[in-house]
Formats: sequence, C-alpha cells, structure tokens
Amino acid sequence: MGRTSTRRRGREFQAAVWLARHPGSVLTPGAVAGSGLELGWTPTGGVLGGAALGLCAWYRGHPDSFDRWAAPWLRAWRRRWVRYVGARWRNIVRACDLYETHRRTGEELFPRLLRVRSATANVETLYVRIVPGQHARQFEAKLPELTEALKAERVAVERVKPLVIALVVQRREPFTEVIDTPAMPRDTDAVDLTGVYVGDDEYGEDVRLSLLGQHTFVAGATGSGKNSVPAGLLRGVAPAIRDGLVRVWICDPKQLEFSALAPIAHRYATDPAECRELIEDFVEDMRATQRTVSERGGRKITPSPETPVNLLVLDELGALLAYGERSVASEIKRFLALVGSQGRATGHSMLGLVQEPTKDTVPVRELFTVRLCLRVTDRGHVDMVLGDGARVRGALADEIPNVPETAGIGYMVRQRTRTPVRLRTAYVDDDELTELVEFASADASADGAHLRAVS
Repeated sequence: MGRTSTRRRGREFQAAVWLARHPGSVLTPGAVAGSGLELGWTPTGGVLGGAALGLCAWYRGHPDSFDRWAAPWLRAWRRRWVRYVGARWRNIVRACDLYETHRRTGEELFPRLLRVRSATANVETLYVRIVPGQHARQFEAKLPELTEALKAERVAVERVKPLVIALVVQRREPFTEVIDTPAMPRDTDAVDLTGVYVGDDEYGEDVRLSLLGQHTFVAGATGSGKNSVPAGLLRGVAPAIRDGLVRVWICDPKQLEFSALAPIAHRYATDPAECRELIEDFVEDMRATQRTVSERGGRKITPSPETPVNLLVLDELGALLAYGERSVASEIKRFLALVGSQGRATGHSMLGLVQEPTKDTVPVRELFTVRLCLRVTDRGHVDMVLGDGARVRGALADEIPNVPETAGIGYMVRQRTRTPVRLRTAYVDDDELTELVEFASADASADGAHLRAVS
C-alpha cells in the first residue's frame, strides 16, 4: 500500500473544488456579466430591476405564498453567505474545538457546511458534513459553546446519516404570541383520530396527536399549560364524542380544570378510590372489546358506536400513583400497565398529566409512547420525560421562564430521529370549553346514552 503524502493539496485545486460545490457562485455573476456584454448593460439592468420589482410585488401582494415559498429560500441564502461564509464558519468550529488536524500534514480539517435551511425567521437548520472520526456526540457535548459562538438562544443536534449532522439553531423565541385554538369541527367526517391538532412547532408545522394506538404523557410544573393538551384534543374530536365514536373517561383528583368536562364524559371520578373503580371498568371494557374483535377475526377495531375509541384522561398521575393510599395506588398501577401494554389494538388510549415525572411518582412512565415536556423545575426531569440525552440534544425545558407568557411552550421528540423540537400548544379558554361541552353533549343529552358520572 502507498504511503499518505505529507504535502497538502494545492490552493488552485482547493479553489476548483469549492467552485464545483457552489456552481451558483460562478454561474450567477457569469450570467449577469455575459448578458451585459452580449445584450448591453441597460437591458440587463432592466431585467434585474424587473425581477426585483416583481419580487417586491409578490412580497406585498400575497404574503401567504411568498412566506411559504420565497422567504425560506431567500433567508437561507442570505444566512449561508453572510453568517456562515468561509472563514466565519471555520472560526466558529475552531473556537468550539470541533475540528481535527491531519496527523501527517498538519492540515486543519473542518466540518463542512453543506447547506442552510430556514423554515421560519426564528429557526435555521445547518446541515454539516463532519470530519471522519467525529460523531454527533462531540457536537452535543459542545452545545453551550456552539450556542454562544452562533449568538443563538438554543442549538440542538440531529444525526441525519453517516458523517452528516444537522444543527438546529434557534435565533430567538419562536412563540411570542398565544396560539389560538382552531375552529372546532362540526362534522365527524372532518375528524382525523390519527392526527388531532394541538399546537405548532418551531418550524411552523402543526403538532398533532393520535387517539389510535398511542398513549400520551404530558409533564410540566404548575402554570406550564398542561391542560391545553387534553382540552385541545377533545375539541378536535368533539363531533366524534357527540356521535358516540369516542368515549372519554376522566380521573380528576384536583377537581378543578376538568370538572367542566364532566357532562361530556362517559365516566368521571375524583376520589382516588372511585378513580380506581373507573380505571378497572376501563380495563374491563378493553377486555370486552378484545373478545369482540377476536370473535370477528380482526386485529384491531374500526371506530363505530359499537366499538368506540376510548380515551382515559388522568389529570394528576402523582395523586393516583404516589401520594395516596398505597393499596389503591398499587391497583391503579396494575390497571394502567394493562392498558399501556394491551390497549393499542382495541382503541383504548391514555393521556396522563403530571408535575413531577420521576419513576417513583409515575412507575408506568415508559408505557407512554408520545411525550411532551413543558416547563419543568429540574433539569433531570427533561430526560425523565423525553428520554436519555434529550436535554443534551437541546430540549431545555428547565430553562423556560416561569412567567404566564410562556404557558404551553415545551418540547417533544421526533419519532424517527429522537431530536427535540420546541412547540407551543394552542390555548383553550373557558368560553371554548363551554362551546365544546354544549356541542358534544347536545345529541347525547337527548337519549342519555353516553353520559354516566361518578363523583
């Protein structure tokens, strides 16, 4: 085998490789110069001015399409060639000690910035080809330094593929205004049980939760906005509740926020002993559905009044599993474990809320498949909710300010990449809750078929 040379590649070849990677840097000025020489500078200036004028007219005349198609591309181009051009990018990774040195030539090897994406004005994503021998974990360990070097509020790391990572750079708080809950659907056909809107993420995309095959866990300190998740979820499926396709079972030990929803609940309980009875009946309903599906030769239910989707809302898991009588808590733990492990095929889902997400408080925490972490009081709580290393990868839920303006802000992880994504849940006010109750109970009140309260 040949030996590795100790000489560096020539500057002219480095320049040629750079130009090959960035053809636009040659073709664009070349096209302008060629047009000026061939057609004249006046016609060329007219074309460029007309293009600029058309862009301005688009910007002013149709903000929706401009912000969706043109703005992300223009933002990404400007940030790529202003914030991260050449020496600036090298200085950033050098300052954070995220480069390597060739052991024979002494040449400094820097991670290469492949491209920049900017879905919103507040967040940009840098796709980086790392140097062989590096790993995303090295960048995770340097996130505080990268955050300061990039003059950002937060940086998260995502492994895209071998030797390619993505740095999610949050320039400023993307959620400066309350997100209003969308209009409540009026017809069951408009309800998608596999994707109910509950808020927005930092990329401007919808945050949607499923009532089918998923158990949702929401953790957050007092005042963090946890209740906006179940409230928004129930508004999104209101016609299905009205028509008997979805049944809601509520355990409400605090007897505060969810008491208003008692009229639309299939079952409602407050006392821990009554909650234990309610959850036991929920398990029995699940087993009955299992028998029905098995007799029909199926593998899962099709939502209908005969086999509805059942949602168990647990307002304060700590009061049910840790703070009350031990024998009752032990029974509830056993029942929830059965729901978590067997409820997927029968349409029996759980939505649990808790302030302190420790294993002692919520021993069945790992059975929840989708988790949201809003503002918490301890940095260790982040990993308890979102999984090991979530905080290191950028889920800084413990740093969300404890002020009313941040209610509903938190993180969840992408199911495929496990990368933390900042989000804000839509706010549901008292009037919208009243609208939900009146709408969802309108038909059910006529025959009393769907209401049964225990409290």
